[in-house]
Amino acid sequence: MSDLRAAAEASKAWPFEEARKLVKRFAKAAPEKGYVLFETGYGPSGLPHIGTFGEVARTTMVRRAFEMLSDIPTKLICFSDDMDGLRKVPTNVPNGELLAQDLNLPLTRVRDPFGTHDSFGAHNNARLQAFLDEYGFEYEFASSTDYYLSGRFDDMLLRALERFDKILDIMLPTLGEERRATYSPFLPVSPKTGHVLQVPTLERNVAKGTIVYEEPDGERVEIPVTGGHVKMQWKPDWAMRWAALGVDYEMSGKDLIDSVTQASKICRALGEPVPETLTYELFLDADGQKISKSKGNGLSMEEWLTYASPESLQYFMYQKPKTAKRLHFDVIPKAVDEYHQQLRAYPDQDEKAQLANPVFHIHGAAVPGSFMAVPYSMLLNLASAANAESKDVLWGFIRKYAPDAAPETHPELDAAAARAVRYFEDVVKPQKVYRAPTDVERSALADLRDRLAAWDGEVEAEALQSEVFAVGKAHGFEPLRAWFSAIYEVLLGASQGPRFGGFVALYGVEETVALIDRALAGELAAA
Repeated sequence: MSDLRAAAEASKAWPFEEARKLVKRFAKAAPEKGYVLFETGYGPSGLPHIGTFGEVARTTMVRRAFEMLSDIPTKLICFSDDMDGLRKVPTNVPNGELLAQDLNLPLTRVRDPFGTHDSFGAHNNARLQAFLDEYGFEYEFASSTDYYLSGRFDDMLLRALERFDKILDIMLPTLGEERRATYSPFLPVSPKTGHVLQVPTLERNVAKGTIVYEEPDGERVEIPVTGGHVKMQWKPDWAMRWAALGVDYEMSGKDLIDSVTQASKICRALGEPVPETLTYELFLDADGQKISKSKGNGLSMEEWLTYASPESLQYFMYQKPKTAKRLHFDVIPKAVDEYHQQLRAYPDQDEKAQLANPVFHIHGAAVPGSFMAVPYSMLLNLASAANAESKDVLWGFIRKYAPDAAPETHPELDAAAARAVRYFEDVVKPQKVYRAPTDVERSALADLRDRLAAWDGEVEAEALQSEVFAVGKAHGFEPLRAWFSAIYEVLLGASQGPRFGGFVALYGVEETVALIDRALAGELAAA
């Protein structure tokens, strides 16, 4: 056994802990299908959001960890439940009146409100795949519609028909009285309207593989459960998919705990083993509400990529999957800077620490170096102080702070500078509120201004930071945090900011003196 595999077997990083479940599952023999199957699910009733991406990213991390612990081949399927009926019109898409006319049709038969694809389901599937491809994920895309229509689910659908009563015994106790009276695990796809109907099963014929139901107009219709003539209800459908495909691992959100419980029971009733599962906490918006595809609240994947690198999003996803996370604009700068801190730390860490470092689970063994000579949060504050409208303005300051850096040699920093300007324009600038200093703050700022004007030492972040500290202490700020809050609010129009010594070193001593002069003259607060 290699030293790296031994270290992986002992690692407490959560992807390795999850992967060890699968190692134990196949300790005696590899799966008959010849590979371990990881699955992620997506309901394309709304546009893909970061939560969808997070599930694929995290599952990929577990898959990589398993591949370090085992020689059994692996496969990842990203499954789209695109045969589900459209039950309500999303609020964040155009042409809602068009979708309203297509309610209850399978998503792959609902017209595309964007006018770019054959259906709404196809549109959302394409957006999801484009995003996952951009990240370089290795996966196979699977469409529920394709699997039902092609017959890939036929054998398991016939088995579900045979074990209809067992499925009902599992599901009925979980339903309210009214729904129990009409519930069926099979949803007929009406040959008249194309609608996915939620109607009772009146008769079933196991030998013929058919069910009988009643159309809304009262006609009794007999249809086969195979060939895409029916779609299973959500929980039985999930279980049927696990059973038909031999899914070995799938994670899901806290809101699906009951679905996992019931689907697991149904999967066993179908005679197949249940996958290993992980329940992760939900992503919340800035107000603490669950992110919703149909509402479009919280950050979109496109928004994150507008302001930060793809790897920073993966870093955010890695952190504590069992802890709820607020997903809003303010988390972006922190994620970017922490990601680069971990990149810088990685080369000097021992094997155990490297396997626990998030960047290992993002990049695998090929962890790149960090070329961010300036933290992203500092770039944002620089953009704010300079009212920068282009990255070229920021580079004017960056070159003084890091003479060896240039857009050509530091493309990562160049991209971050461009994103910082966009973030400032879109997110920070509209929220900036300068205030006038109090008398005590005015005296302290004037003192800091004079000390900087007389500065003849090295323009070095730590020395300048010490001087800023000294001013705060000299003027009796208690706690000292109040002094820094005053600096941020008066000079930068923000409630928090960077280590100010580092900011002065980057922005320039003379430029900071001029900034303080403008604040003391009332120009910033007036603006």
